[in-house]
This record gives sequence, structure tokens and C-alpha cells, in this order.
Amino acid sequence: MNRQTKRQMARQGMDPSGARAAGSGTSTKGRGGNGAATRNRPTAQPSSERVGPKQYLSEVRSEMRKVAWPTRSEIINSSIIVIIAITVMTSLIFGFDYVSAKLVLFLFDS
Repeated sequence: MNRQTKRQMARQGMDPSGARAAGSGTSTKGRGGNGAATRNRPTAQPSSERVGPKQYLSEVRSEMRKVAWPTRSEIINSSIIVIIAITVMTSLIFGFDYVSAKLVLFLFDS
């Protein structure tokens, strides 16, 4: 469950299991209504909640821990493949350029 889902559930007065949280009542934080209207309302409106730099950096750090980082051997293998591909493509482009230049010079010098 991500941060946005937790915040949405907290606004609706729900706990993470989906049941109504104890002591939440029917308060909708100044929006009026009994809570049913807010659950059925589309959530396309942007959230006006702002987080501080400390919370933002801690969330970034926790998300970076979830990244599946490549191993050293995977990085080396990928780098070798990229270097070979660049060498082949450079050679092909150089060859086509050289041949076409010689062809054009041959046609115009005749």
C-alpha cells in the first residue's frame, strides 16, 4: 500500500484493513456530508497536501531501497555490449560515408 492510498484512506476515515477506523465518526474535515459522498466522489482533483523536505527525502530513500540494482558483472557485460555496438555502428557509418564520398567524387571528376 503506497503513501497516497494511505492518505486517501485516512481522509475517508478508514483503517488499512478497509474497515471504518475507531473514533473516526462521520467527520470529513470540513467538507460536509456523511462520508459516503466523499467515497463516491472522483479523486481527479490534485492533492493540496505538502510534505516537508525531511519526509520527502526519507520517502525517496525508502523507494531507492526497493530498486533492483544490477550486479557488478551485469554492469560490465552491458557496458561491453554497448561499446561493441557503438564500434560497429561507427564503422558502418564511416564505411558508408567513405564509399559515398568516393562515388560522388568519381562521378563529378569524370
